[in-house]
Amino acid sequence: MHNGSGSPNTHIRTLGTSHFSSPLQSQRDVFVEEDSRVLLASMLDELQNPPATFELAGPRRKIFFNPTKIACGIVTCGGLCPGLNDVIRSVVMTLSYSYGVERIYGFRYGYAGLAASLGIEPLLLTPEVVQDIHDDGGTVLGSSRGPQDSGDMIERLQQMDVRILFAVGGDGTLRGASALAQELQNRDLPISVIGIPKTIDNDIHWIERSFGVATAVEEASRALEAAHAEARGAYNGIGLVKLMGRYSGFITAHATLANADVNFCLVPEAPFSLEGFLAALEERLLTRHHAVIALAEGAGQDLIQGEETKDASGNIRLKDIGLFLKEAIGRHFDRKGLETTIKYIDPSYIIRSVPANAVDSEFCLALGQHAVHAGMSGRTEVMVGYWNQRFTHVPIALATQQRKQIDPQSELWQQVLGATGQPRGM
Repeated sequence: MHNGSGSPNTHIRTLGTSHFSSPLQSQRDVFVEEDSRVLLASMLDELQNPPATFELAGPRRKIFFNPTKIACGIVTCGGLCPGLNDVIRSVVMTLSYSYGVERIYGFRYGYAGLAASLGIEPLLLTPEVVQDIHDDGGTVLGSSRGPQDSGDMIERLQQMDVRILFAVGGDGTLRGASALAQELQNRDLPISVIGIPKTIDNDIHWIERSFGVATAVEEASRALEAAHAEARGAYNGIGLVKLMGRYSGFITAHATLANADVNFCLVPEAPFSLEGFLAALEERLLTRHHAVIALAEGAGQDLIQGEETKDASGNIRLKDIGLFLKEAIGRHFDRKGLETTIKYIDPSYIIRSVPANAVDSEFCLALGQHAVHAGMSGRTEVMVGYWNQRFTHVPIALATQQRKQIDPQSELWQQVLGATGQPRGM
């Protein structure tokens, strides 16, 4: 999705001209002007001519919808992530208290709850219903994977008179939201679709960080601390921790930097050979007699044989690199006649189901508020992003064009190499 000059196409689609005065004018003095932009470049040598920019997110003085005349809907899709309930709460509170929307529906179990033919009744969300949900992990709406027919979902939206739909999810969810928005446009239906990015892997492009990542790194650090204690408690002890990260190893990398005791950080973006890794691990044990390994679930998939299968969302089912590596390490040192003790820790479902920490809760609140402002202003097929320290509007098509991954030449990965001391190109 690029324009003729080679810059990303950051144009945001709207449903039409905004005519209603925002009720927020009685609550605040500062609003976002329509020509406010955020630079994509953060370094001077990255600037283009003309410079590429994102639209700045935030409340507008004029809005497209009359808040007292419409209903809104929220749907959460994909895997669990810390902060989902915080986002739901923020959206409901902002719609209710800032804009005066009286009917807010929570569609249950992902897009399945939005399909009229399946008959799953939505929840009526009020400030009283969502008041304390941020204290719990998971999502009060439930979730599921897999798409539904756009026509079936539009039928439900029309039945409930929903004019703004907030879709909380990862790239699959966002692609589904984009397809729904395009079908609504084809039918000339003035219904806004706003994406709120959710990915515990932090792999959505054009957003610096996703909600839940700070909590995940914090919880992952606890697992690494436990692995270090176990490793040091035995002669030639090895602590092996598998963390989330299908294609992007951000959680593993940041948890490694937050824990100075990790000796090997293995992520999908930095391929390694089994022989090279085992040789480096052997050298570590011979000199220090313990080692801690932080392993992203998507790392080393090329090392494991087996048939490729996919889940309901079309994602490739990963082979278990944790168990594979644990067994490979055991066999290697058995052949060497070197006694080792391996402790394998897989905390993935514990990490993703915990409540958000304070950093993520604050971020979720802002995401929910900006999503509501975007929807009320008539924008559609847009994702709320965070770029160069500003909340932005990102076209969903641009956000889902490619996956964000660690650049092995980036400062982040160079810091990991420096912190672990692991050899490059194992």
